[in-house]
Amino acid sequence: MFNQLKCPNSILDLSTPQVMGILNITPDSFSDGGKYRLLEHALEQVESMIADGANIIDIGGESTRPGAADVSAEDELARVIPVLKAIKQRFDVLVSIDTSKASVMSAAIAAGADIINDVRALQNDGCLAAVANSNAPVCLMHMQGLPRSMQNSPSYIDVISDIMVFFQQRIDACLAAGIARERIILDPGFGFGKTLEQNFHLLANMSKFSQLGLPILAGLSRKSMIGNLLNRDVEQRLAGSVSAAIIAAQHGAHIIRVHDVQATVDALKVLQAVTDNH
Repeated sequence: MFNQLKCPNSILDLSTPQVMGILNITPDSFSDGGKYRLLEHALEQVESMIADGANIIDIGGESTRPGAADVSAEDELARVIPVLKAIKQRFDVLVSIDTSKASVMSAAIAAGADIINDVRALQNDGCLAAVANSNAPVCLMHMQGLPRSMQNSPSYIDVISDIMVFFQQRIDACLAAGIARERIILDPGFGFGKTLEQNFHLLANMSKFSQLGLPILAGLSRKSMIGNLLNRDVEQRLAGSVSAAIIAAQHGAHIIRVHDVQATVDALKVLQAVTDNH
């Protein structure tokens, strides 16, 4: 089994769960849309997340919330590349680019991105080749449908086995394209084409994905599965999000993608202290 992820210019330790801080450079993301569109504000947020313990910063230039409008490649590049370059110049931190466009992937990798994070699992035209022509690891996420319509009556025979089949198909596609297995991360896609019950069944059974022998990323932060369960608005979902992050870590997640870095890092330290003294 692995305990590290090799990035183009560094190695990420996966022997304990690592925190990925979310930086949305979008006007319409569900949680923090519009807050970090100015470069100065984005860099202040990055500095804060690093100080709080984030080892990866995940930059997104297109919202993937249900009903989100599509963004052109030109607009997405204009949003993310200047921020990416500024982060790499100023901070010693791994940077992930959250995109499903081959042109954005290629430009981001050329500008210093360490990881590609794709909610469509490299299924769009040119994406497999864009990643194959680099040394960057890639996160393959499961989503049923498309962001605009993914929550319209999602249906599975069995959510765990269906996602497992999808992962194996995408792993095979990556290998065939020349992307080495050790460069692949898997994300079961909480909230992406899943009902409330399916999301929590997925969380309860996340450890089953470990049989694929690849790192698992879990993104549950502030999502509607937390809000709908607790009847909490987005800004009131901290306790639920941190609880879900700890459960994900206990069930085998290696990377936890979050908005609230400090609270998540603190909770993970408590979990690690208990684990070390078990």
